[in-house]
Amino acid sequence: MKTGVIGLGAMGAPMARNLHKAGYLEAVWNRSRDKAEQLSTELGVRVAENPAALAADCELLVLSVSADADLLQVMRALSPGLHPGCVVLDTSTVSRDTAIQAAALAHPAAFLDAPVSGGIEGARQGTLAMMIGGEAALIERITPVLDAIAGRIEHMGPVGAGQATKAVNQVMAAGINQAVTEALAFAAALELPLDKVIEVVGSGAAGNWFLAHRGASMTQGQFDPGFRVALHHKDLAICKQMAEQFDVALPLVEMTLIHYHRLMQAGFGDEDISALFREKQALFRHADGIPKRP
Repeated sequence: MKTGVIGLGAMGAPMARNLHKAGYLEAVWNRSRDKAEQLSTELGVRVAENPAALAADCELLVLSVSADADLLQVMRALSPGLHPGCVVLDTSTVSRDTAIQAAALAHPAAFLDAPVSGGIEGARQGTLAMMIGGEAALIERITPVLDAIAGRIEHMGPVGAGQATKAVNQVMAAGINQAVTEALAFAAALELPLDKVIEVVGSGAAGNWFLAHRGASMTQGQFDPGFRVALHHKDLAICKQMAEQFDVALPLVEMTLIHYHRLMQAGFGDEDISALFREKQALFRHADGIPKRP
């Protein structure tokens, strides 16, 4: 199945590499052409002149963009080249309403909202968890291709259900980030050996992916993304809007939005979300930066 990839950032580029390795990648396109040219040189694949030209040549289009407006812009640019039998698979994280709008713009092609979880590591290893909204028959048709980029593929319901599931995922991710960064800052204040804390706690009921993959780096002051603070802030703003439809405020989301805003204001928006550890460390410090003592 001839597959094109649009959006060659932290997630899109490794997905494109895995699709190429599996023999599916036909061509790529990126808003910043230099990224597309670099990947083209690396993999020996063609760079499409524009999204519509890519759509005309492909049976499957995999999208990975940053924001709702970007997705709708790409969908409009694809439109002249979309054709019956073509499937647009959007792996971005956007609102459920935006996914439904994008599906309408995809006609006469089909559309699946398929946000992913697993971070850069999962994208590189082809082990992403993919939550899909759309027709089950379409998913079945493209599953051999999806197997190249995802380790878990789950049909969640109609278009929009994938993004709704991803919203749930992002709330959970915020809670885990809050818990792990706060607990490790607490451990540091107690002057415990953090490497041993991470190892022993990670072996018990409190063990989790985030602690295992980000614990050591955050306690060493390393916050290379990963999943950027600014992007999670954007996603949680979507979650907040969705919750407001029920006249509900989610305390965890509200708190994390405030913390991320502080980090962004301090210039840390492009760091990994584990940079929340900076905020938690501040809880245990005096103004001069010296840990409080009993």
